[in-house]
Amino acid sequence: MKTDVAVIGGGPAGLAAALKASEQAKVMLLERENELGGILPQCIHNGFGNFIFKKMLTGPEYAHHFMGKVEKSDIDVKTETAVLEINEDKTIVATNPSDGILEIKAKAIVLAMGCRERSRAQILIPGTRPAGVYTAGTAQRLINIEGVMPGKRIVILGSGDVGLIMARRFILEGAEVEGVYEIMQKPGGLTRNVVQCLEDYGIPLLLSHTVTNIKGKKRVEAVTVAKVDKSMKPIKGTERVIPCDCLILAVGLIPENELSKQAGVVMDEKTGGPVVDEHMETSVPGIFACGNVVHVHDLVDDVTMVSEIAGEYAAKYATGEIERGKEIKVVVGDNVRYVVPQFLRSIDMDNVTFYFRVKEEDKNVKVIISESMAIFEKKERIVKPPEMVKASVPSELLKGIQNELRIDVRGKYEK
Repeated sequence: MKTDVAVIGGGPAGLAAALKASEQAKVMLLERENELGGILPQCIHNGFGNFIFKKMLTGPEYAHHFMGKVEKSDIDVKTETAVLEINEDKTIVATNPSDGILEIKAKAIVLAMGCRERSRAQILIPGTRPAGVYTAGTAQRLINIEGVMPGKRIVILGSGDVGLIMARRFILEGAEVEGVYEIMQKPGGLTRNVVQCLEDYGIPLLLSHTVTNIKGKKRVEAVTVAKVDKSMKPIKGTERVIPCDCLILAVGLIPENELSKQAGVVMDEKTGGPVVDEHMETSVPGIFACGNVVHVHDLVDDVTMVSEIAGEYAAKYATGEIERGKEIKVVVGDNVRYVVPQFLRSIDMDNVTFYFRVKEEDKNVKVIISESMAIFEKKERIVKPPEMVKASVPSELLKGIQNELRIDVRGKYEK
């Protein structure tokens, strides 16, 4: 089989990339599940599409818009198709029930595999191994898709956005949420979710706490929680046993990059995803990446926007229309944990948007983008580690750069 662009993953990133690429090239979309949409069909709360559609949609509504456009397009969609292997020459080996083993030769590939949740094993919670321990995303699917309640008395570990949303969801379904326990000193999710999902429903959020033990033989009967010190080690004497029948884990997301590594793509240790340029092209020519496989986003709108860039330039690569200039490295400066894109190669777009997260919360700061001197500044009223910061810079300000580009978050501005 041959195609111009192969998109791996049919979630919001893959859908947007495939649609954009299909405007210029022949596209094949490969999805391992039996339906498109990724995680969106189980996200029945609103909050999707505020920037793209200027209204708050539910996850299924947001997905339906793009799935409908894919149905009307010429994109060759293959669901229930698991990709087994990607080679640097852009040959894909995949399998599905109807075709068996497939070998697909693509001129360009877009990696859009999304991310997965950390499990109990990855955070090493001691105790027995009873039923009743779920990741937040699994619990969300059980309730919203399967119609199954995972428990009636709930403890949630971790204050990531999915955990916060599920705390509210459990209350709406009649369960009791004893509390949300977060090992860090600050919440892990967006402020709006802390307010709308916990505070509005009277659900306690206990910071600097963790679960130290799980009790129960066949089913969870209780968990032990304790305060932690600044090095996040439990403090003796603060333990408290909480009777419950369900422990929900919302302890972080990991980009799904096994295929990316197999293809020889250079990875970023901070993001856990591929290093990309402003076109979302990785270190392997013709292999692009977008969405949560690059870094975990706060908003699906941002996923869609960067994925359209990946799709557009993957199609241009496949049709021989892409050109590259000198490689300019983008480095992190003061109070910046990581930045995407990590380097620039063409600067042929109207604007280049940099996405990054800060290390520490701060107020009334400036985002400063500089070479030897500042070329762009932006004011931010408040920056927090859980909330992504964006800076869209006109390309005319970036042209002519010869050395590294640096991003800092520092200084104060007059209110």
